Amino acid sequence: MIVIIDYGMGNLGSIANMLRQMGVQAVISADPQQIERAERLILAGVGAFDAGMERLHALGLVPVMAHMALEKKIPFIGICLGMQLLTRGSEEGQLPGLGWVDADTLKFDFGKNPGNLRVPHMGWNELQPQASHPLLADLGEEPRFYFVHSFYVNCERSQDVLAVTDYGLPFHSVIGCANLLGTQFHPEKSHRYGRRILENFVRWVP
Repeated sequence: MIVIIDYGMGNLGSIANMLRQMGVQAVISADPQQIERAERLILAGVGAFDAGMERLHALGLVPVMAHMALEKKIPFIGICLGMQLLTRGSEEGQLPGLGWVDADTLKFDFGKNPGNLRVPHMGWNELQPQASHPLLADLGEEPRFYFVHSFYVNCERSQDVLAVTDYGLPFHSVIGCANLLGTQFHPEKSHRYGRRILENFVRWVP
């Protein structure tokens, strides 16, 4: 069973629906006991970094998440804000992140850039794989994914970067460290390419 962690940061139903359409048992839950029974965990969400961390702590979810991800080492993926929360912290806020990945969350700041790029980065964009990984298998030709974000993850270790995406700079759009994965894009909004990402996550054995 896959548990999508419910910490009140965004509509998680679309991820659950896509998984169910794939024939995968998925529930949305903030119950620590249910999270402890999960075979895989998804931490998705949108919104502010500090608000996300405050919600996780207020609900008492950080200890059980850490137990499952760092001790039991079950497959764990962070999506959008969920990926950023895996890092040490964000330029958006003051609170420390989970710190499970040697990375920081930085702000897009293009100033008076000649390309007139706007923040947030919103819309369809491509991945440039940096490593072979089962999460990125069988995506087909010219896969495109849907992004909505003003901040991006910057990994300290190059081996944790699975793919980059260009938006004024090559930011780390897919990360992987042991049993931990992260995507800055929204698989549930990325049609067949996003479905393939979730299918790969469901089958992946770290």
